[in-house]
Amino acid sequence: MNLETLVEKLNLKCKCCWEKLKSTEVKGGYAGDLLSDVMANSSAGDVWVTRQVHQNIVAVASLKDLAGIIIVQGAVPEKDTIEKAQKEGIPIMVSEWSNFEVVGKVYQLLNNG
Repeated sequence: MNLETLVEKLNLKCKCCWEKLKSTEVKGGYAGDLLSDVMANSSAGDVWVTRQVHQNIVAVASLKDLAGIIIVQGAVPEKDTIEKAQKEGIPIMVSEWSNFEVVGKVYQLLNNG
């Protein structure tokens, strides 16, 4: 499944890198707010679900070659976070839902279509 489908199915708001949604495949997912945990346990192609909004999330996503970042609970990414994500080519999407709800929906879409 590509990010564009995920954005449509989950009614996400894309904050940057719209041009990458169609071409970026989502292979799995990872949920967590502890950056060291995400660095140690996420895999390339995962979409990362988090409540963090600072620019360090972009560095981690870039380092791990993640498909994109979904920020939950309607949190607004900081301006410098969006700017860094645009430079690094990391799509950032926002959802009003909780982490639990987003993770469940992503899991269902990835495993059941």
